[in-house]
Parts: sequence; structure tokens; C-alpha cells
Amino acid sequence: MNATSGPSSAAARRAWMAVFARTPRAELEAALDAALEGAAPPAFDWLRPPQTGLAMVRGRIGGTGDAFNLGEATVTRATLRLRGDSEAGTVGVACHLGRDKRRAELAALADALLQMPERHSRLHERLVEPLAARIADARAAQREQTASTRVEFFTMVRGDA
Repeated sequence: MNATSGPSSAAARRAWMAVFARTPRAELEAALDAALEGAAPPAFDWLRPPQTGLAMVRGRIGGTGDAFNLGEATVTRATLRLRGDSEAGTVGVACHLGRDKRRAELAALADALLQMPERHSRLHERLVEPLAARIADARAAQREQTASTRVEFFTMVRGDA
């Protein structure tokens, strides 16, 4: 494992958490169950049980200009700590748009399991990579659909201008 792909890398952790935040609950639940190969997930204690609240969404004028408050979005977050001999003390967190508390629990559990060196590579291969590939395919399809509706505007200059 190199410095950017290991379970302790902040960039790698941000990447898999982004994948979980963009994955629907049913898909995340099925993928986590398949990655655990049907075994029961490890026991855990809640540090912060799933909570739903509001977060301010900010925008920027022109994408790079002055920031402004766009509105509020519903967000659910959760934090848990694994119990057990080998997992004890590993903390998993999750945050996503919406009110799905089970989805936050699954994402926090997956985050905690991915931080464990002995489970990281197998879980990354069986859980994160397929979900990330599906998200990339959906984005590519959306880009393609959007590109097909693109209109090119141009201006003709008159000779007496």
C-alpha cells in the first residue's frame, strides 16, 4: 500500500466516504453484505446515533465569486465505535443528504471497517470500487445526455460595424 491508498490516508478516506454519501441505501446495504460475505457485521457502540438536521448550502456567484447562502438541506450524520477484540476503538463516521438513518449507520460501519488494515484491501476491492464504478458510469451517462442537448451560440459581425 502506498501513502495515498492506505487505510490511514485522509485523501483515501475522503474518497470512500464520498462514495458512500452518493450511494442509495439499498445498494449500500447489498454491497456491504456481499463484501462481508454474509457474516454478521461487528458489534458497535454509538458515539452519536443517526441524527437528522439542517445544513446551510452555500453557493458562489459565477462559481468563483462572492459566497452567498443558497438555502438549507436536510443532512443525516452518525458516529460509531467498533467493539470486539481486533476492531476495538475504530471509529466510523457518516454524513449524507437526506433523512435515511439506516444509510448513515451502514456508511459509518463501512468507514470503520475500511480503517482496519487487515480488512481494508478486501473491503475496498469488494465494496468501494464497485460502488465508485457505478457512480462514475452514472455521471458519464448524465454527461453524455447533457452533451446531446448542447446548443452552440455564435454571433455574426456585420461588415459596417
